[in-house]
Formats: sequence, C-alpha cells, structure tokens
Amino acid sequence: MMKLNFNCITFLLFFLFSIALSGQELSLYQQFNGRFDFTFIGNTLNTQENLGILNSPCIINTSSSAQLELQPDDTLEKAYLYWAGSGPGDFNVKLNNIDIVPDRTFNLTETFSGLIFFSAFKDVTEQVISTGNGEYTLSELDLSNIIPNYCPNATNFAGWAIIVVYQNDNLPINQLNVYDGLDYIGGGKLSLSFSLNSLNVIDNIGARIGFVAWEGDSSISVNETLRINGNILSNPPLNPANNAFNGTNSITGSNELFNMDLDIYEIQNFIQPGDQSAEIALTSGQDFVMINAVVTKLNSQVPDATIVIDDYILTCDSREITVDYTVYNLESTNPLPANTPIAIYANDSLIGTIATIDVIEVGESESNSIILQIPNEIPTVFELTFSVDDIGNGTGIVNEINENNNTDVEEISLLLLPEFTILEPIFSCNEGFSIGTFDLTSIENSLLIDFSNTITIHETLSEAETNQNSIINLSNYQANSGTILYIRIENEFCFSITTIELRTKNCPPTVYNFISANEDGFNDFFFIDGLRNIFLNFQIEIYNRWGHLIWKGNQNTEDWRGEVTEEVKWNGAISADGTYFYLLFLNDPDYPKPLQGFLYITR
Repeated sequence: MMKLNFNCITFLLFFLFSIALSGQELSLYQQFNGRFDFTFIGNTLNTQENLGILNSPCIINTSSSAQLELQPDDTLEKAYLYWAGSGPGDFNVKLNNIDIVPDRTFNLTETFSGLIFFSAFKDVTEQVISTGNGEYTLSELDLSNIIPNYCPNATNFAGWAIIVVYQNDNLPINQLNVYDGLDYIGGGKLSLSFSLNSLNVIDNIGARIGFVAWEGDSSISVNETLRINGNILSNPPLNPANNAFNGTNSITGSNELFNMDLDIYEIQNFIQPGDQSAEIALTSGQDFVMINAVVTKLNSQVPDATIVIDDYILTCDSREITVDYTVYNLESTNPLPANTPIAIYANDSLIGTIATIDVIEVGESESNSIILQIPNEIPTVFELTFSVDDIGNGTGIVNEINENNNTDVEEISLLLLPEFTILEPIFSCNEGFSIGTFDLTSIENSLLIDFSNTITIHETLSEAETNQNSIINLSNYQANSGTILYIRIENEFCFSITTIELRTKNCPPTVYNFISANEDGFNDFFFIDGLRNIFLNFQIEIYNRWGHLIWKGNQNTEDWRGEVTEEVKWNGAISADGTYFYLLFLNDPDYPKPLQGFLYITR
C-alpha cells in the first residue's frame, strides 16, 4: 500500500527535502468550571480505511450520522461541531438539514506535494439543546471532486464530530478545558509536542483527556505513540500503546471510524495535584495524523478571584480618592475565603492593603468602598491598581483556578485647581471722593495661564463660589478705591478664586485757562477739571501781570469768576480784561510742586 511519506522512496524524498506542513497550534478555546463532563459524537464519511494504490474505487460519502444519548440528569451546556477533510474545504454543510456556516476555519498544507487539508468549527449549542437526544446527520460535505488527488497516497478523508459538554449535579466539581487548532504528525514530521496550559490539578481522581483526530489508520503503527507528561496513553484492545490513532471511537467502542478518532483516556496516574500544565507528545514513523481538538477533565474545587474598580470619586485640589470596587468569584468551583487580601498600588508603589469581608460563594461577588490618600510623591496622573489575593508584594495566599486575572487598572488624573497669575491692583483716575471707572476686560489676559479656562468676576466671595451675579459691564465698571472683586477661574472639573483690588489715583488736573465772565453760561469761571472732590486740600492763587495776588481759593470756595478779593483792588472788586497767572498747590504727595500757568479773562 501507499500512504503519504510511508513507502521508502517517498519517505526518503520528504526527509531529504525537509518538508514541513503549516497549520495552527492548539490553544485553549473555552474553559468550564463546575459539575461538568464531556462526550463525543461523530462519524466518518469514508467507506473504508484508506489503502492507497490498493484502495477500492476512490469514493466518499457526503453525509453520515451519529447518535447522542445523554442521561436524564445531564443538562447540555455546550456543543461544538468540527468537520474536516482533504482539500481547501467545504464550509457550507447541514446538520439535521439546518445550514451550517463555520465560526472559524483551520487549514494545513503539505508543501512538497501541494496537498492541503481543512477543518471547520461551529458552535451548535442552541440547535443541539433544541433537538436533544437522537440522531444527528451531517450532510452536504461533498469532497467527491477533491479526493482523486488524495486517493493514490491514501490521504482522502472526511468526517465530523461534536464535542458535547454537559452538567450534572451528581458530578464532582471539575474543570473542563477545550483546546483546538490543527496540527499534525507524520509527513516527514516524526514528532509533535504541545503544552496544555491553564490547568489547575487539585485532585487527579477521574481525570480524563479526549482527542478529536483525523486521518489515522489502524493498519499503520510504525513508532506511533501518544504520551502525556512522558507517559504512553493506551486503551487496549481499542487503542494499543503503539497505535493510538487507528480509526476508533472510545464512546461507542467502534473500530470502524475510518480515518478519524474520537478517543478518551484516563490520565489520573499521569498528572499530579498542583500541575498547571500538561505536555502532550506524539511520534509517528509513518502514519499521517492531524490533531484538531483536545478536551481535559480535571477535578478542580478552587475559587477564582477577580476584581473590578467600579467607580471612583475625585475631589478638587485633593489627593483623597473614594473608590468603589467589587471582588468576584465567577469562573470558579469553590467559595473564595473571607479575608482574602487585596493590595492597592499607585503606579508600582503599594499604598494600601485591605481584604474581603465575607466568604464569596461560587458565582457571587462582594462590593465595597475605600477612601485612599495618594502620597505626594505619586504624580498627578498615575495608574491605580487593585490586586486581589495579593499580600502587597504580588504573592497570593489562595490557590485559584487562574492566577493571572487578579488585577484591575484605572488611569487616574487628580483634579487640579486652575493655575493663575497673582494680579496687581488696577488703577483708575479718581473721579471724585475716591470713585473711579475701571476697565476689567484686561484681567483675563493678565490672569490666565491656561486659556482654555474661563473666568467670571463677582462683587462678593459667596457669589463667586456659587457662580452667581457675575459683573456684565467689564469695560466701564465704577467703584470706590479699595474695592475688592472676586474672580472665579474654571477648568473642566474645578475652580479657583482669586481677588483683585481696585484703586483710584489722583490724576493730573486739566486747566481750562480762558474765562468769559459775562454770565452767558459759557466759560463764566476758571474751570479746572479733575480738581474738586479729588485733591481735597488744594489751594489756588491768582496773580495779575505785575505779580500781585488778587484771589485765593480751595475746596471750600467757589470757582474764580474774575473777582478781586485781596488787598490790591481797582475798578471796584472786578478784575480787568487781560492775562493773569495762577499757582495751583495740590498738596498731594504725588505732586510736590505747584502747577502754574497763565489764564486770560474777558468780559
């Protein structure tokens, strides 16, 4: 007979050219924790075992059937359909006349000959729950036009299988892991090994492992072994130690599952409590076998703590944070003990330790809250990490199903008050009795450091704190000297309040030096703008052209209308038309020297 790589010439060619097949390594697809177990159903589409050039006519079926028989107390949890065969793949099939389109597909290519193989996956849980026990038929898997290229080297095959996971309250608490991919042995590849990770062996009693494999032949057993942790698996007479993949079904006891295997082995003697992985190794000197799925069942009565930061409350200008969190025990098979430690980190610095309060049952949770004070050495933006089953250095005290899912991380940005520049007082000219008109529009540019912030200006602190009654007329705001205004600076979350003082100053007065003392209502007196009610202690003296003092005035006298009040008098008490001179003593520290000038009077 001929088989891929299995006569001397073919084997030598593949060995010399170092041919490899491409595929997908097996990895964990789904995990179940609870009172679960598994079984297989499925069937081949081959009419007999492949015999290569000695084979009968190169034909293959397009459908086949298998029987599901769960017990009355079994409750179906999941049903995963796999189908496979030679060629690039037929991905439109039917299960009990219902169209099936795969959720995922796998492929494997033998590069020397160009022959390719495929597998496909579909979650058919809802359909199997609806149908229940009975006959299942996979149909329209038609490889009739494909297999002529595969029959000469005996690699023509097609088949299907359903991995059935079920729950039963009478079972012990187990952990079921379903791994899948598409890898191979044979075809010039004399060995295959892979790790089954995410195990948690607590008790090895009743431990089992199952394989969904394709293209194994009972008539070929050249150095063919299947090992777990270095121990050869066998189930004689159905699966001899030297011919594990031989077209058999461990559930039905059939040895006519041509070119596929649905085999389950007891492995309680080959694993130990505490194991977190298992090493699977296969050898084959001739037979070409593909592994599509592996299922492990282990007694596993342990919790699985996880934690979630539900919410947090920040306070402006504070390093105090209130954090709400929940500890879960969901994907578990045992309660989580009370007082399970929780470590809290800001970046990588431990800032607190707490613990759960009560026992958390399987599938339950416990919520709580804590107030944290973030140390000053922690930056304002940092990662806050809550780590359950952690005594503060990454070490746990609880044996868990999964030790790698114990943390939750939130990026925290402390709420900072808006920064601002301290303002100098604003000055305005004294308009009388220390009242001035102020332009407040320039405050924003002088005050803000971050111009995405906004400001409002208020007359009282309480109004600034509540953001009420802000000043609207900023360009002409009238106030007494010494008035304090309150400025509210806001960012997205916080506000700051600062003040600014309004001050008046005595600006230089403006002298209008023309008098037409005719009582016509225009320029009837000597007017100095910005003098009265501003320079309260001013004194003014008027001199004639010969330097004689003719009039004196101050805050308490009326403005000069040309009268002569001093000893030098002529023409009664009225000054003549002409030019006069004045001295204005402001008696103000800012103006130590008198202002002087001339004025002209006419009648």
